[in-house]
Amino acid sequence: MPSFFDPKTVAALFDGNPAAVAVLDHDLRYTYVNPALERLNGLSAASHIGRTFSQVLPGLHGQAGTLRDVLADGEPREVTISGRTWAPTEEEQQLWRATYHRLDAEGEGCGLMAIIVEITDIARQREELERARGHVALLSTAAVRIGTTLDMDTTCRELADFVVPDFADVAAVDVFPAEVGHSVRRPAPGVVRLRRAALRGDGDLDEQVQRFGHPGEYVDFAADSAVTRCLADNEPVVDDWENHKRGRSALTADRIAASRALGLRQALVVPLTARSRPLGALTLIRAEGSPAFGDQDVAVARELAARAAVDLDHARRYDHEHSIARELQRSLLSEPRGPHPHVEIATRYLPADEGVLVGGDWFDVVPLQDGRHLKAMGDVMGHGVEAAVAMSQYRSLLRLLAGEDLPPHRILEQLDTMVERSGLDRAATCLLAVVDRFGGVCEVASAGHLPPVFIDPGAGARVVPVPVGPPLGTGFGGYRTASVPCGPGTVLFIYTDGLVERRGEDIDVSVGRLASLAMPPGGRLEDLLDQVLDRFGEDAEDDIAVLASRIREGPPVVRPTPAE
Repeated sequence: MPSFFDPKTVAALFDGNPAAVAVLDHDLRYTYVNPALERLNGLSAASHIGRTFSQVLPGLHGQAGTLRDVLADGEPREVTISGRTWAPTEEEQQLWRATYHRLDAEGEGCGLMAIIVEITDIARQREELERARGHVALLSTAAVRIGTTLDMDTTCRELADFVVPDFADVAAVDVFPAEVGHSVRRPAPGVVRLRRAALRGDGDLDEQVQRFGHPGEYVDFAADSAVTRCLADNEPVVDDWENHKRGRSALTADRIAASRALGLRQALVVPLTARSRPLGALTLIRAEGSPAFGDQDVAVARELAARAAVDLDHARRYDHEHSIARELQRSLLSEPRGPHPHVEIATRYLPADEGVLVGGDWFDVVPLQDGRHLKAMGDVMGHGVEAAVAMSQYRSLLRLLAGEDLPPHRILEQLDTMVERSGLDRAATCLLAVVDRFGGVCEVASAGHLPPVFIDPGAGARVVPVPVGPPLGTGFGGYRTASVPCGPGTVLFIYTDGLVERRGEDIDVSVGRLASLAMPPGGRLEDLLDQVLDRFGEDAEDDIAVLASRIREGPPVVRPTPAE
């Protein structure tokens, strides 16, 4: 059965319920009865557990067929039962109203829940029955509506949307700030600062409650607030604003006064805790006209918060790794480069959607001797922190080899050998281009990477096929260098596959569209990259790195000769 039907959870939900509640397994054997059912049947819980419905109440054995029908088709049944139980009574015949619900686990019926009330004071009993039935339905559907993604804010919104309006008139989800990323200023002593991840109100309240902190803003909670007390004790707190004691801080009092003005009267704050670690708090608020929070409501809210906290913990751990990888990659790609007085360079790195782990895209520019410079574009296979760390290793090795003044294919060969010997278990594609501003040529070698694009002054773009060797880290070698004319003003454009790779489309077709590139008015490289990303980056499913460079136009230059 689902986790919220284990004995402890069921007992917390239904031990205090005035309606009689029983849980039966697939063979109609009792696995739980609440005190109200013990009194109704006149038997202890121990006399029920492990026995079938017919064994416990042989005089009501006709109900067994109805229970089996519910198990078979999953449709709830509401029936009137007449007869006698073992409880002492002066009545020869008694009447009860029973509702049977099938309990599902992974889409299969695994048992039943029976909710039974005597037909006396029927209006009150029916209300209790409906509330109990609503709690069961709420918990049964939570699994498919909360935690559908690994995005923390999305999970928080799903939780708030789930409880409003069926369980609360207003709901807020507040979480502790992330450990990675920009730092958050320290709050005043005793104040707890949380980030509001979700806020939802029923109907007109949705807009009105935004004054209490829009999602994404930080909210300060005073030391005597319900949220602070809830987090300190890791226990639910019911805050009835009509019965507040004096001495509340101004911060808490102002928030309560504003809530009262909107007709909000009572709050239930539940901790969001996973692996014994506090993640934040769920605040449920009811307005005038809604029933006050009772013990059952607290038990249901605690169970919902416990389930949501597991999803939030998964999302936070995912976001933690994603943020580390993103910060690592950003810091490496933004390392300062040496000046290039004769070369214009423009670069961009565009991460994929937040739901995709950061990849190992990288680029670099290394000045060489005799007015030449090496440009590199690479893509480490895989995603996450490991890919970002591997990217930094590839980049460091490349810089080391670039100083040996080797042709591009020889650099790739040595890099491939060094990676294989280092034990680095991450293959990578790489394109190297050495531009000689004196010779007017660009020497290009590829290790499994996509071809470069050249845009000549006054002419269109050309995608230049170059010999392609295996990715780095395979140990196969076999790289070759191709020479491509590249005079002053010619733009070299290189990129990673996230720019062009699209699901269901041949990669050659995608790359071929780059032949339509043209320099924008004004001829700025930065404008070219903006144009490229606007045109090709919108539907990207992977990270994108792009680099454009060209030799500055000017008077003819002659390669310097060594001094004799």
